[in-house]
Amino acid sequence: MAAADRSLLETFENPHPGRDYIIETVCPEFTSLCPKTGQPDFGTLTITYTPGPRCFELKSLKLYLQQYRDLGAFYEDVTNRILDDLVAVTAPRHMKVEAAFTPRGGIRTTVIAESRGG
Repeated sequence: MAAADRSLLETFENPHPGRDYIIETVCPEFTSLCPKTGQPDFGTLTITYTPGPRCFELKSLKLYLQQYRDLGAFYEDVTNRILDDLVAVTAPRHMKVEAAFTPRGGIRTTVIAESRGG
């Protein structure tokens, strides 16, 4: 799979860096492309994190995620790549990306990837 361009992800300074708090962002219209069938996969991404020095900006997240509509990758790869890119730009204390894909062939798949910062 060609990589999504993480440079699309914009960030801003955490307005409360001295406090642990949780941000949850739900993306109910996520679409990626199955590398085996070429068919679209649909799902809901839930990104939950305790920010470190930076938070991600939502419009840039939308533009970043839209790239996956044209990139073939299995569920497991998509979920972990998104986590890696978000961790790289925000350096969170903790982040979890949960990708709940709609059933295909009667089988529903959810992939959860986590990163614990310092």
